Amino acid sequence: MFITEIMKSHKPAFSLEFFPPKSDEDTALLFRTLEDVRRLNPSFVSVTYGAGGGTRDRTLQIVEQAKSIIGLESAAHLTCVGHSRDEIKGILDDLVNSGIENVVALRGDPPRGEARFAAHPTGFRYASELTAFIRKSYPLCIAVAGYPEGHIESPSKETDWAHLEEKVKAGADIILTQLFFENAYFFEFERHMRERGISIPIIPGIMPITNFQQILRFTKICGASIPHKVAADLEEIQHEPESVQRYGIEFATKQCRDLLDHGVPGIHFYTLNKSRATREIISRLAG
Repeated sequence: MFITEIMKSHKPAFSLEFFPPKSDEDTALLFRTLEDVRRLNPSFVSVTYGAGGGTRDRTLQIVEQAKSIIGLESAAHLTCVGHSRDEIKGILDDLVNSGIENVVALRGDPPRGEARFAAHPTGFRYASELTAFIRKSYPLCIAVAGYPEGHIESPSKETDWAHLEEKVKAGADIILTQLFFENAYFFEFERHMRERGISIPIIPGIMPITNFQQILRFTKICGASIPHKVAADLEEIQHEPESVQRYGIEFATKQCRDLLDHGVPGIHFYTLNKSRATREIISRLAG
């Protein structure tokens, strides 16, 4: 079922993002996690796609089995990195033939060791081009990425948001945002997009903090900022894993409640393949 259709009955819609593990052992562990989160009745799960298509086969395996065996509606991430148009077509054919109805269309990050994105000679340069290609040829619901604080490569937030408008005009059905820790950034972003005439659902992306050093690395990579007080609080307890977990769950729960109170249609959780924090947050929000 299309995500947009699911959201009509799931109010709010909670979704969870996972990444394909590198080993068979970790993949088996992920499937146990997916079985565990099924009890949360998430609206859908999404599975990321490694730079250069390095996890292509595992991404397909996980989204197929998550839907057909575990019973979770699934969305496969797809990036432009390292792929020709024919290769992209082959991947999309595989998804459709496997019964997958949702895709997250992304430009993608440069492969490790490369500073800048370089399009394949016969591939796509931008997520908007990929989105237009999918919309023209495939019966899929298309999600695209939005950046409340602007993409790290963009000269300004406004420039990045103009690019997002291009993705929507190319055929996107839903926007999933990058993680953020200050809701004011999301509200500014949402208001700006609505003023541009964008009416499709915008789903905020939330990453529960479970490890201080890890979240510092993630925010450095993606360009998101951590509020000064949060960073100071976490620095004090960073060597107490359980305290960091509790803090992260409390903070994310408050952040999500505020977003829901302001009328967002759902929350997209970046789980890092762990279910405890997300399970507890959703349970508190539903309680």
